[in-house]
This record gives sequence, C-alpha cells and structure tokens, in this order.
Amino acid sequence: MRNITLAKTAGFCFGVDRAVNMVYSLSEKQKVCTLGPIIHNSEMVRELEQKGVIIANTPREVPPGYTVVIRSHGVPQSVYDEIHSLNLNYSDATCPFVSKIHKTVAKAGRENSVVLIIGDKNHPEVKGIEGHCCGEFFAVKNHQEAEKLIETTPKLKTNPLTVVAQTTFDVSEWKKSLKVIKKLCTNAVIFDTICNATAERQEEARILAERSDLMIVIGDKTSSNTCKLYDICSRVCKNTYLVETYKELKDIDLSSACNIGVTAGASAPARIIKEVLDTMAENQVNSSEEQEQDFASMLEEHMQSFNTDGRVKGVVERITPNEIFVDVGRKQAGVVKLSELTDDPNAKIEDLVKVGDTLDLLIMRTNDQEGTIMLSKKRVDAQKGWDVIKEALESKEILTGVVTEINNGGVIAVTNGVKVFIPASQATASRNESTEDLLKKEVNFRIIDVNDRRRRAVGSIRSVLNEEKNKAREEFWKNCEVGKTYTGTVKSLTSYGAFVDIGGVDGMIHISELSWNRIKHPSEVVNVGDTVEVYVKDIDTEKHNISLGYKKAEDNPWEILKNNYPEGSVVEVEIVGLTQFGAFAKIIPGIDGLIHISQIADRRIEKPQDELSIGQKVMAKITAIDFDKKRVSLSIRALLQDNNDDAEETAENEETAETEAE
Repeated sequence: MRNITLAKTAGFCFGVDRAVNMVYSLSEKQKVCTLGPIIHNSEMVRELEQKGVIIANTPREVPPGYTVVIRSHGVPQSVYDEIHSLNLNYSDATCPFVSKIHKTVAKAGRENSVVLIIGDKNHPEVKGIEGHCCGEFFAVKNHQEAEKLIETTPKLKTNPLTVVAQTTFDVSEWKKSLKVIKKLCTNAVIFDTICNATAERQEEARILAERSDLMIVIGDKTSSNTCKLYDICSRVCKNTYLVETYKELKDIDLSSACNIGVTAGASAPARIIKEVLDTMAENQVNSSEEQEQDFASMLEEHMQSFNTDGRVKGVVERITPNEIFVDVGRKQAGVVKLSELTDDPNAKIEDLVKVGDTLDLLIMRTNDQEGTIMLSKKRVDAQKGWDVIKEALESKEILTGVVTEINNGGVIAVTNGVKVFIPASQATASRNESTEDLLKKEVNFRIIDVNDRRRRAVGSIRSVLNEEKNKAREEFWKNCEVGKTYTGTVKSLTSYGAFVDIGGVDGMIHISELSWNRIKHPSEVVNVGDTVEVYVKDIDTEKHNISLGYKKAEDNPWEILKNNYPEGSVVEVEIVGLTQFGAFAKIIPGIDGLIHISQIADRRIEKPQDELSIGQKVMAKITAIDFDKKRVSLSIRALLQDNNDDAEETAENEETAETEAE
C-alpha cells in the first residue's frame, strides 16, 4: 500500500494568490489585460483567457478601455513611466516582497552603492529589479559567477556594495554566494530578500524528498520556483518527476513506491494539485493509517512468539569490533551488531559496553539453523527516548545530543537513542553560518515538532542559542559601565570601524580608536575572528549602542616620546616630507618632527631639497617639544655646531699641550 504525503506549503504563495484573485475580481467588472502571463502556469493562463483576460507584452499593446494588471514579478520603473504617459488604468499586483527590493536597490543607487543581484538574469523579477537600479548594478546566477565577477571587478571588494536576491532563489545557492561575498567584499550590505515562503517550501520539499521513495513536483516547466523545487528534490530522491497536470502520471511507474511525496510550485493552482492527488490515490484500497496499524499488529504478534513484550535482558559475554555476544537465557546465542547498538557511525563498541554489562534488548529475529537471536539495543533506547522527546515538546525542556550527520537540509542529532532532525535554519545562531563544525559535537536543543505516528522529531539549536544570548545580554546591561574592559571577538569590519562581540552584545571600535597611527581601513589592525581586549568608552542605553576603545595609553606615541626622548636627545630620523620652509621627519611611529630650513645645514640654503630627500635617514637633535600642540622641533644644524665646538675644543687642548711641552 502506498503512503502519499502532500507538502503543507504546496501551491499558491501569498503574492501569486493575491495577483490571481485581483485578476478574477477585476474581470467580473471590466476588461482586463495582464502585462505578460499573470503567473507561470499555462493551465491557469488558459482558464483566465476563457474569462476574457488578454495578455500584452508592453503597455503600448494594451487595447483601449482595458485595465492593465502588473503581475507579481514586478516591472522596471520605465514601464510605470510608460503606463502613466499613455494614461492607462492599471492595478499593481507586484508582490510586496518584490516591491521592497525595488525600494532597496533604488536607495542604494542614490547613495552611490553598487547593486549585486543574485538570481536568474533572464527572469522577469530580476529584469524588474534591474529596472529600479538608478546606479551601477550586476546580476549573477550562482556563487561561481559572483566570485568571478568580484575578482574581475576590483572596486566591488572595497566600494559600497548592496546585495539582494531574487525572491524565489535557491536558498542553498544563496548561502554559498553569501560566503563568497563576505570573504571578498569588505563593504557589502546584504539584504536577505528570499521570500520566507520560498525558503520554507524548498526546505519542506527537501525533507519530504529525503523520506520518500518517489517524489512528484507539480507545476509549469517554465516556472522558476517549480524548477528549483525539482532540482532540490532530485538531489536527494533519484525518482523525482515534474508534472504539469494529472495526465502525465500515466507515464510514471508508481507501483514500486511505498512512500510518495508531493509538492507544488508557487504557481500551481489548488485544482491541479487535487487532480494529481485523486489520480494517484485512485487504486488505493486502504489508507496509510490502516496499513501502519496492520503492520504494527503483525509485528506485535511476531514479537509475542518470543517474549510477552518482545524484550529480553542480556549479559555481555564477548565483544568484537562489529558486534557483541550476549546471554539471554536461551539456547540460542544473542547477537547485537554495532548498527543495532548505536546510531553513531563513529562509535567504538568497547567505549559503549564491557563484558558483564546487563542490557535491555529487543528481539529482531531468530535463526534456529545457526542458533542465533538478532537483538537491538538502540530500538529499546529509542522507545524509551521517544517518551522523553514527546515530554520535551510539551515542557520546552532543553535536550542534549551529539550531531552524527550533516546533510544539505540540516543536521541529525541523537539524544536518548532517538534521531532528531534539526533544519539548517535552526542549527546555528544565524542562517548564514556553516553547520560543518557541528559534526560529532555535543549540542543543546529544544523539540519544536513531533510526528508521533511516523516517529519523526524536529529540533532547534537556535532557540537555545537565542535564549542564552538574551540572558547574556541582560546580564551584560546590568553590569556594563564606562571604563570596564572585555575580551571580545571581531564579528565584522566596515570602512569606519570594527564590530566586536563582547558577550552577546556587539560594540563598535571606531577607526580612530583602533590605532595611534593613521590607518585607511580597520583591516590594517584587526581581522574578522580576532580576539581583542577592549574597554567601554561610551554607552547609549536607549539605543543600546556601545562605543569601544582599543588603543592603550601606554602605546600612545607621545607618552613614549615623553619618557624616552626628552629635549636635547639625538635621534635618527627618516625624512617623510619636504616643503619650502623645511622638512618633516619621522621620529617614532606616529610622531613627525619639523626641521626648519634654517636648521638643515650650518650655512644658508635655497631649499630643503638641496640637502635632503624623501626616505633619507639623518641624525637630528630634538630642540623643542610642545605636548599641548603636538609639535616637535628638530635640528641638524645644532649637531653640526656641537661637532664644530667639540673639534675647536679638541684643537685648543692640543695646542696648549704642545706649548707646555716646549
């Protein structure tokens, strides 16, 4: 018997439903013309044509007396301008999520930010978004194109960049693209514009495909979101088929599939979905619930032939690398394979049990010819653990488990012998973080959904992380005060500073606070991921903004100068600038001094360039320091005079000595 499961998110999304209802409503009162097919579904377009709705490709093709409907994909600003210039009546069915993107890219253009659109360049939605860009823009279809574009367009790495996505874009490809952009671009502002309904639809389709022997995707073959659903399902279920109507089912062999999953694109009408389901269920005699009950009854009857409840206690007698042998008080030898001992593929038997341990086991089958009973420990644990899972759903208790598997949709964590699926969107603190680091790690999570009939549980690590973060924030604001020091982690860099996580709260180190020296970008001092010692400079409790300090007083070059280079000191300096009135020379990093033209030589010179050049190192004397005005005066001439005075004194001493000798 087949079990057919329809995805909860199958069918019209909010934007498409709104557009179609708008056309139906208008067509009852007036003549309607849609600007392009209202949705990518030929069946629905034909149905609307029967109601007198026609299609125009441009505003100039709209016949007199017709009301124009702009479809949910949206159109460029130039189309609106043309509609107004032709004085056409129109109704705008642009999806609100798409309209928001239009406003975002238009604002970015006004602020001289380059726009990067991640999506299908030929899709009407992307064309519409491009038409609202009032500055420079680019469109790429995947992370490979994004990386190539950024590498060949250097300004994208440092200039302001605004990143948006087609609302129906593949979520997994979006994450890959973001990883490239965050790695290469320092001034990117990212807007996650993929529609929540799209993300949920894709995620549910992937999970359903994983659990199904055969997958049916309903929708028009020209629909972008339908094709993405097909691609996602195909990756995890090789028997995936895309059908536009129930008629195409006749070419698909459904007989060998026990579990069939069904989803539908955002442009698939409910009528077509129902026709497909009715056709598939036509030959079903018993419902899937009856089938499961019959199977459960047979299993229970089978188990009772061995034991009243199918369980036995066994004492471990011998351990091998792949199985253990136990004594269950019968003439047959009890065997528990590693795969029936635990779900952790990396576990070692010797770490789980030892000789002499008593285990609760479930009888799987017997082999009288070989004299063995195949047993399972993990299934007993799962039965016990399932009750814990259901209780945790009600109580919101935090459970602890080990991540044993990572897949495209998320991670699998095992707790109390039960596998819990944690979607990627719930596995990390933010949607863009990688889940790879979670493998083999112990994690805390809550149960957010349970399917008792199918023994399926869904968990959320993010729920626990967010709660911990909120508690950390509350604790932080209770104790935070100006001057207090923290050890933090650099989370991101902008052209004007660095944002640092100091315990669940982000503070900003302004670029001027990163170094005593002048720097052009924060990356000259810190990088994302660095651990830094900071102190609180200022707190805005209303806006919850924190200004951080990073420069240390002892590193202040003026303090170093005061302590190590008093007036009269002779130092080696490097010429860093030449003017008409003198030369500027670097004394120590962060402090330059002025050698006035009159102090460059022991004679009059026309210009500093006659004696000095950029990069030249010379000895000079510190003749004056003004700490208030941050000025230092240097003199080469003073050293020359000192040397001359020393030479004259030496000559006089030698002459006196010769006279006395005579």
